[in-house]
Amino acid sequence: MLNHLPEDVLYLVLSFLDYRSLSRLAQVCKTICHFVNRDAVWRRIAKEFLNTGITGNGTDIYPHIPLKERVKLAQNWYNGMCKISAALKWKVKLLPWLQLDGDILFLSQADKIGAYHVRQDKGRFLREPFALYSGHQGDVCRFALTDAHLVSGGSDGKILVHNRRNSASVELSGHNQEVNCLDCRDGVIVSGSRDQTARIWTMASDIPKDTIPMYDRVWSVAISPTLSSFVTGTAGCKNVSPIRIWDVESSVCVCSLGSGFRRGAGVLDMVYESPFQLLTCGYDTFIRLWDLRLSPRKCVMEWEEPHDSALYCIQTDGNHMISSGSSYYGVVRLWDKRQTACLQFFQLTADSASSPVYCLRFSGSHLYAALATTLCSLDFTHNPQHIR
Repeated sequence: MLNHLPEDVLYLVLSFLDYRSLSRLAQVCKTICHFVNRDAVWRRIAKEFLNTGITGNGTDIYPHIPLKERVKLAQNWYNGMCKISAALKWKVKLLPWLQLDGDILFLSQADKIGAYHVRQDKGRFLREPFALYSGHQGDVCRFALTDAHLVSGGSDGKILVHNRRNSASVELSGHNQEVNCLDCRDGVIVSGSRDQTARIWTMASDIPKDTIPMYDRVWSVAISPTLSSFVTGTAGCKNVSPIRIWDVESSVCVCSLGSGFRRGAGVLDMVYESPFQLLTCGYDTFIRLWDLRLSPRKCVMEWEEPHDSALYCIQTDGNHMISSGSSYYGVVRLWDKRQTACLQFFQLTADSASSPVYCLRFSGSHLYAALATTLCSLDFTHNPQHIR
């Protein structure tokens, strides 16, 4: 009998089974079911599926959800099985931005940022914000979160550091044009602007630690998880690579990534998947994965948007899945990094109401996409349904 085997032997036996066999085995008896449902049994399998929360380095980002349940949901992500709905709508066209922190969704609308409770276990979105962050004289362009702060950059050139606990804010001496992008890690803030500069700040001061002339509009920035460097993505209108890595302490350019970019191939979004893996996307319709361990650092994989649309935003599960937002018709795509072709796509607007996907964020069960007049929710715990 299996339940009479030592646990280490039983783990070894179960390691040869796939997820279907494990599910059937769990129906044998209560004792076996209890053992089979342990996360340790499903961890190896979960690492091979999309968006189960197990990253490439083994970190678990959804530890409160049993791995068996996450593997079940992964089938829906892979097959594109979801319920699509409009969580919020507004009348004026905006360029919204999103951040997701557990069960709290932050959404910028014009000059304010609202914090909304998300009941992902029941598929419900609470439509009234429980907190509002304001202070900009123009639209919020980008914002970033830390455990204690929300840092926002606006079209007024200001950078505001909001305290998430009491909503108090501090203004940093900002750029002289709109702050297109910013990132924040462990008290370090990096911002980029249409004024063709990138600035490095610390939470302890309201004046920049350093200002770097970029000689081109800066569309995206990302601070390395090691905090030793940051990456800038520019408009690609000069005779230099639009992707450059800078040293945080010295503000010196460490290197440029890639060559042969066509003029105007600006980089609109970037995200670190690990300290040595960087994903970028932009106007040239490609998602690129850069390996920063190599010398020279180079692109090791790329995926092309099949309809020749610019890519406004990307997100990664830290393992096999990438999601991207296109510049037309509210198209969201899911990619499996082990394949070159797009895995699934969702068109969130009709042709007559075309809108870019300005930003997207996902959890283990939901994906949220911010369009010009709508915040769309893709619920992967349900069967597919048209947007309404």
